[in-house]
Formats: sequence, structure tokens, C-alpha cells
Amino acid sequence: MADLNGKTIAFLVAGEGIEQVELTHPWEAAAAAGATTVLLSPKGGSVQAFNHLDKADTFPVDRQVGEASVADYDALVLPGGVANPDALRLDRDAVGFVRHFVDSGKPVAAICHAPWTLVEAGVLGGRTLTSWPSLRTDITNAGGTWVDQEVVVDGNLITSRNPDDLKAFSAALLDALGG
Repeated sequence: MADLNGKTIAFLVAGEGIEQVELTHPWEAAAAAGATTVLLSPKGGSVQAFNHLDKADTFPVDRQVGEASVADYDALVLPGGVANPDALRLDRDAVGFVRHFVDSGKPVAAICHAPWTLVEAGVLGGRTLTSWPSLRTDITNAGGTWVDQEVVVDGNLITSRNPDDLKAFSAALLDALGG
């Protein structure tokens, strides 16, 4: 297992619609490896996660994304859920943070529907990634190449298709930080 002591990972989510397991699985894997995990969102308070379409747990926000600096984090994780990235796409601070994070060269991990935020950030030109299959056209239209694989690592972008891929997704994230 990677030793991530001294590393800080930002998890960026909207106020609701987060697929809970896509937040908690990589969060727990990073914390178990020694990383500090921080929950960012456009607004303070707490966020509502879901198990597909059913409400699940709420999670406290550590910091508003508009107050966050890319320099404070070693990696960024973008969990999915349909409503979550769709809402983030409309938040200027969230999109700008994602764009600057990708441009920084630090690892950015996005699963399921989360690449919608990458599409909005305009960072997919010439990149290969995967996602939930319905994003294929959006990714292609944004200049990316979509593939159907468990996990894809293209430079600093790490992507996976769905919750079934979480073990490989989390492993790729830890490898990117520990290697």
C-alpha cells in the first residue's frame, strides 16, 4: 500500500446528488494510506449523498471551493452521481478549480458521470478517458477519446466507468500519489 502521509487530497462535490460509494471508497482508501482528505463544495454546511436515486448519508463540507487553492492539495477526486457533476458544471468556481488543477499536472481522478465537469473545464483535448457510457458523445465533442475500460490513466487524469471499477480507480489514485 502507498504511504500517503503528508499528502492532502481534495474531494469536490455539489450540494447533492453525489453517488455515496464513489465518494467514500476512494476517501477511505486515501485515509487508510495516511492522506488527509478534504471535502470541497460550492457552499458550506453539508452535502447529500445518494445510493443511486435514494438519499443516503450527509457529509460536512470542510471548505468552499471558491476559497480553495490548488496549491494546498496533492490530488483532486471528482465523484460521480448524475446530479452532482451536472450541478458542478454550472458553478464558475468549481469549473475554474478543476481547470487549474488539471493544468497543474497534479492527479485528477474522475469516476462515472464526473467527467462532465472535465468537459465543462475544457481540459479534454487530446486526452483518453473513460466514464459512464452516456458521456461518450460529450467527451468526444470536447476533443477527448472515450474508451470502455475499468480505469484509464492519461497523464494526470485518472478515470473509471462506475462503482464496479472503484477498487481499480482507488488503486490508480493511490499509485499516482505514492509512486
